[in-house]
Amino acid sequence: MKRRGIIIKNLLSETEKLQKHIQKLNTELKELREKISLYEKAINASYDPIFIADKNGYGIKMNEAYTRVTGITEDKLIGRHMKDVVKEGIISESVTLKVLKEKKRVTIIQKVNGKELLVTGNPIFDENGDVSHVVTNLRDISTLNNLEKELNRTKELAEKYLQELRVYQKKEDVIHHEGVIANSSQMLNVINLAQKIAPFNSTVLLLGESGVGKEVIANLIQKLSNRSDKPFIKVNCAAIPKELIESELFGYERGAFTGADSRGRPGLFEQAHTGTIFLDEIGEMPLQLQGKLLRVLQEFEVTRIGGRRTIKIDVRIISATNKDLESLVKRGEFREDLYYRLNIIPIKIPPLRERQEDIPLLANYFLDKANKKYNLNKQLTDDALLAMKAYSWPGNVREMQNLIERLVITTESDYINSTHLPFFNQIVSESQPIQKTMKEVIQDIEREMILKAISEYKTTRKAAKILGISQSALVKKMQRLGI
Repeated sequence: MKRRGIIIKNLLSETEKLQKHIQKLNTELKELREKISLYEKAINASYDPIFIADKNGYGIKMNEAYTRVTGITEDKLIGRHMKDVVKEGIISESVTLKVLKEKKRVTIIQKVNGKELLVTGNPIFDENGDVSHVVTNLRDISTLNNLEKELNRTKELAEKYLQELRVYQKKEDVIHHEGVIANSSQMLNVINLAQKIAPFNSTVLLLGESGVGKEVIANLIQKLSNRSDKPFIKVNCAAIPKELIESELFGYERGAFTGADSRGRPGLFEQAHTGTIFLDEIGEMPLQLQGKLLRVLQEFEVTRIGGRRTIKIDVRIISATNKDLESLVKRGEFREDLYYRLNIIPIKIPPLRERQEDIPLLANYFLDKANKKYNLNKQLTDDALLAMKAYSWPGNVREMQNLIERLVITTESDYINSTHLPFFNQIVSESQPIQKTMKEVIQDIEREMILKAISEYKTTRKAAKILGISQSALVKKMQRLGI
């Protein structure tokens, strides 16, 4: 009996342990279900379409926004392999399969039910570094056509811009080398010429309006040259007072003038020995010093102020100007012989208004820089980029860089649109009058109000409440207006 009692006691103890373990498992299961429910709600709460596939290319999850934007229901994608989905023509091509193959983020333009979508697939890696899932985000870019009408753009220009946007998103044929960002044929020609002449020591003259990026091209030439690890001295001839520029460039011996360093001082040409000197704003060089600069170019030697001996130097000279040197020569303000010495290899850098293909690239580049600098996440809308392309940019790239930084700081919304641009009213006033019927005008106003409400409040329920209509009425209007 005693032994039986011990056995029963042990069984009861084991039962209690088992019950506690089951209770613990139930608690963990409940927490897991709550997390799954939270993830489900979070995904469905997103205004942007989301689609998730597993490592084998089978669809496992999509949110309500995916169906709203594409018109595709779950039975068409969930549990199905993406190859079959493409084969049946449900989607034009699969970003999921591309991500699984390349094991990195991929962005493509995808056609679904007659709509063009900007689709980005992001890989999720497991602890072994293998892709376990692919999360896809969609964006309907068909609204670009409506924006094109609003700004009185022709169909040809809208298609051209769309092609540029595709190129930018795919990051193909885009030059981003040593700070130079370009996609236009004009700038690609400039970069190719800079790369070609960089290994040689010939004198280079960079020509272009203020702010086009002459110093950036000078940096590129220096970094691609055989002198890249040698001194690189930059001189702004317009920033140095005329009475000091001679001593700055050529140096002076001790006691050369009142206030001179008692030990003397080497000039910038001497400091650039074996390297490169960049003479920016060369058109501002005083006429009386141009002869001395010519001697440097001819003999590669300098004489310090107050000195008698000549000092041999080995230096490559890159100069730049936003002035018409030929006109200055004709007016007697610039030496003709010096001009020809500087103009051995001229490189003309086009203004930003003549290379519109570069505007979206540069704008997003400066936006990324400003976001990182101030730890923000601002975005440029498509209509803002279109407005930027319509602007003449008198201050060129420098004006754009400063404007983007200002907008990142001062714009309260995370989205910078065309109305935030200081030149927006100027662009609208310069455009041709748009001839529309009253019905079209009303539709345009409705579209603008809905887009603004959706952008600000994210969900159709909240947007409908702000607009003073029911959610079902809002959805019907969005479908009718092609939103």
